[in-house]
Amino acid sequence: MKRLTNIFTELGKNRVLYLMMVPTIIWVAVFCYVPMYGVLIAFKDFSYKKGIWGSPFVGLKNFQFLFQYKDVGRIFFNTIFLNVLFIAAVTTLSIFFALIFAEIKHKVYSRVVQTIAIFPHFVSWTVVAMFLGGIIGGSGTLTHWIIKHGGEDPQFFNNALWWPLILVILKIWQGVGYGTIVYVAVITGLDKEIYEAAKVDGASRLQIILKITLPQLKVTAIMLTLMSIGKIFNGDFGMIYAIVGENSQLYATTDVIDTFVYRALRQLNNLGMSTATSFFQSVIGLIMVYITNAVTKKIEPDAAIF
Repeated sequence: MKRLTNIFTELGKNRVLYLMMVPTIIWVAVFCYVPMYGVLIAFKDFSYKKGIWGSPFVGLKNFQFLFQYKDVGRIFFNTIFLNVLFIAAVTTLSIFFALIFAEIKHKVYSRVVQTIAIFPHFVSWTVVAMFLGGIIGGSGTLTHWIIKHGGEDPQFFNNALWWPLILVILKIWQGVGYGTIVYVAVITGLDKEIYEAAKVDGASRLQIILKITLPQLKVTAIMLTLMSIGKIFNGDFGMIYAIVGENSQLYATTDVIDTFVYRALRQLNNLGMSTATSFFQSVIGLIMVYITNAVTKKIEPDAAIF
């Protein structure tokens, strides 16, 4: 009874803050939890006419399609490999640019620079694909420059080896500016007296960054990386399909689970198979988060999510 009284006291004391949480709670419940019953499609021979409950149960048959695909190893490797590159590059450069932004003391200039850096996050990948074609396409600016200076035509859209590098560069361009927001916020909230004491002791700006700022960012970086690992089996479908499309010459290094499932869904119209693949990705992501979190708890307990 006392605990219940304390709960109501807390709700009454901070009612404004809890009311602000209500829209988010409703959104999460409606769009994240209510649709979860749809995972049943992964275990059924789904028919639009019969619906989820009326469709016959087929066990793990829908999962067999993914694992019986001859190039399943390739799409698994591409998905993990590209995500590892994305996480490593974006995290490292986000911290780097956050340190740079924090050193800009002119407020107006700092805001302008940060706004420009964040802008790419809001640009559609379809628009990016159009500009990319004008840069590295057959008659693109970069291709023309290479040939003009005596080089061979790199044939970017015919050579799959170029694309891990191209996709990483695009991901950096799109995600680094937005990724710096959290790190800049952490740096801004650090105790200024520590910096003043370091300056009094004769520490250089580089020493302050290496000995004070970076260690303070470690916990945040690990936590964000942990959350990213949860989606390591999910390919960035929006980026890859918008830019690569169905160019089979590039599948060797760009074909990921999501693009494969999309093509299979279009060709076979098998919603059960695509749901089974999504369910598999979610389970693997959950397992990866638990494993990584357990390792983090041993090394850096403060950075563990749970």
